[in-house]
Amino acid sequence: MTRWLDPTSVDIPDSLVDLGLIPLAKQILVRRGISDIATAKAFLDPNEYTPTDGWEMPDLRTAVDRVNQAILKSESICVWGDFDVDGQTSTALLVQTLRAIGADVHWHIPVRATESHGIKIPYLKEVIDNGAELIVTCDTGVSETEAIDYANSRGVDVVITDHHDLPPKLPNAVAVVNSKRLPEEHPLSTLPGVGVAYLLAQKLLEGTNHVSRFTHHALLDLVALGITADVADLHGDARYLLQRGLIELRQTQRIGLQTLYELAGINPLTINEGDIGFGIAPRMNAIGRLGDANIMVDFLTTKNPAQARVIATQLEGLNTQRRLLTSQIYQAAEAQIRDNPALKETAALVLAQKDWPAGVIGITASRLGERYHKPVILLSVGEDGKARGSARSVAGIHITEAIAAQKDILHGFGGHPMAAGMALDADEITSFRRRISRTITQQLGTEKPPEATLLIDAWLPLNDLSLDLSAELTKLAPFGPRNPSLILASRNLTLSHFAKIGKNKEHLRLTVKDSQDNAQSILWWNAADEELPTKGSRFDLAFKMRTGEFRGAPQLTLEMVDFRVTEEVEKVESREEREVYKLQAASGEFASLQEAGVQVFVEGKSEIKGKNRYQLKKAAELAIYTSPPGQSELRAMLEKVKPEKVYIIGIDPLAFTPKEFLTHLAGLVKYTLAKKDGRTEISTLAAVTAQREATIRLGLEWLAAGGQVQVVVEDDDICLSKPSGAIEKYAQADLFLAIKGLLAEIDAYRKHFHIADAKELINY
Repeated sequence: MTRWLDPTSVDIPDSLVDLGLIPLAKQILVRRGISDIATAKAFLDPNEYTPTDGWEMPDLRTAVDRVNQAILKSESICVWGDFDVDGQTSTALLVQTLRAIGADVHWHIPVRATESHGIKIPYLKEVIDNGAELIVTCDTGVSETEAIDYANSRGVDVVITDHHDLPPKLPNAVAVVNSKRLPEEHPLSTLPGVGVAYLLAQKLLEGTNHVSRFTHHALLDLVALGITADVADLHGDARYLLQRGLIELRQTQRIGLQTLYELAGINPLTINEGDIGFGIAPRMNAIGRLGDANIMVDFLTTKNPAQARVIATQLEGLNTQRRLLTSQIYQAAEAQIRDNPALKETAALVLAQKDWPAGVIGITASRLGERYHKPVILLSVGEDGKARGSARSVAGIHITEAIAAQKDILHGFGGHPMAAGMALDADEITSFRRRISRTITQQLGTEKPPEATLLIDAWLPLNDLSLDLSAELTKLAPFGPRNPSLILASRNLTLSHFAKIGKNKEHLRLTVKDSQDNAQSILWWNAADEELPTKGSRFDLAFKMRTGEFRGAPQLTLEMVDFRVTEEVEKVESREEREVYKLQAASGEFASLQEAGVQVFVEGKSEIKGKNRYQLKKAAELAIYTSPPGQSELRAMLEKVKPEKVYIIGIDPLAFTPKEFLTHLAGLVKYTLAKKDGRTEISTLAAVTAQREATIRLGLEWLAAGGQVQVVVEDDDICLSKPSGAIEKYAQADLFLAIKGLLAEIDAYRKHFHIADAKELINY
């Protein structure tokens, strides 16, 4: 069970008042430790951030000098990379840089199936035999003591660029350029492999000895891919480089990436970290998991469109295969757990099966870890009797340390606090499962196993969710570790409809409604077999919100994170029936009610004085002079007033065509800008027009999409400002149709209000 944590109450410092963010965004910034204007500006705008001088990275100057020496001596340089996205981009970045400054450069990326990660001596021997005189690693090497000793014995120097955890003793390389050698809070300390490689490339390109056809800024698109795919902490320069890199990705000249965008259906003009994480990175990783990633250097540097398309098409096919294999392994793992529930009782979930594809078990381990909130280790047993596996951890448990404690029964291991790989004899699996669970228990000490928690950034009603709000909150992006994606939540919802979607029907699309009958569509990824709230039950929903595209127009997309049931079955309150009377507007009876001071509901343009739905108070009697816009509004009024007697007059407010409504709303907006400094409320506009709040929100979105006004909505409050001038005609067209539909619904309800049985209408 995941424990939800409500957002803490914070005061917004005076220094942030003029920051240009809506209050909710400012609150989130403060909660995330950013409370002064200088830090906030540097966080939001890369132009306000001062990047750290790369020379602060240990051994970087030595590395630059040795590479320059190799170029001067016309030595053959081999860039040794890795097969994941961080490794692919690091390799391509260094190869492109070295080519540009005149180096004789080649590369080697290990094949996962035969070499695994790191530097294996037989393959290193082959590289040296083929003429390599200097090895420059990227995203690997810091733990490869034996391999580097072998290179030294052959008279070949090694320059290491890496970011993995440091061994007790550094290898005997010419230079060990590793971000982990810096203090934890140093602005360069969270750079992944591609970030460290970039510092080397930057200093090489800035050197006075070389004339290059490009600057290091042209490499930032690769840096953004690697930072996002490696899930690097977005701290200091890592965040800055990602921000700069996203700008470069939106205008990249790399034909390979342009082709990949096209096949993946990604709009290059709006590409963000989510597009990388869920669209680009899985395709690039697929070849590293299931094939030979060496061709990715050509893919990322080629000027040949035909070559780019061939490789991009290959990536598409491998990614489809990867998704299928991942699904199969996940189902097999769940079957093992169902057959042996005791597996869930251990501190780490350790599962094994013959011939699980090694390239995708890490992905599956991540999914299982999210589901069971504990470390997960999946082992693939080969024909040679060896079990090779991937581990994924949870916050508070250093999985590599836990695995290292079992080294006496392992053939090898390595990794990070949150992820690791290992190999052992298959007949040691049972012992390994028992031992690592004991180690994790000892690691925790007297502490309880880490409880799964979900930090809610804001509680919002469904009708507050909008493209405008999404755009405002997106100003806090890019999101990732140290700046996690915003988790929003809504209360007291019911499930109206659901459907399985996706090529393999692996996802769910849900329709949820609140007590006011406002509806929203929610996507729940990889959840086809997940348990849903039962019909009629009420639940709170946690979700992420982003702006997507549909047929070229912006579209609000909500993604399920979690839900918690608050009421298993819908409660029906028993109450006595109210007395209900129908009256004529001009009758003496209505006049008598007025004289007696009976509370009168009236909205829209009317000569009758009364109260709108928001002004009503608890009273024994209520006279409904104008018909409400819908049943949910009527129910809310009755719940608020709790009358014993209800008098229905039911005069219809002025009916609008869509064009008339939008013209009227535009007039109200103009008045608000001129007379009220652009400040008003959704409720005020709904009462003045006698419309639903949803109609007002859609109308404001239509005006904004037409470039007539800029709108910011927070809860009920509206802030209007002068228009940007940008026109989104496709969004306008969709919004107009939605408004037309809502107005038709309201008109139909008011007709029903006149002919329906009065007692049934009120006491329903």
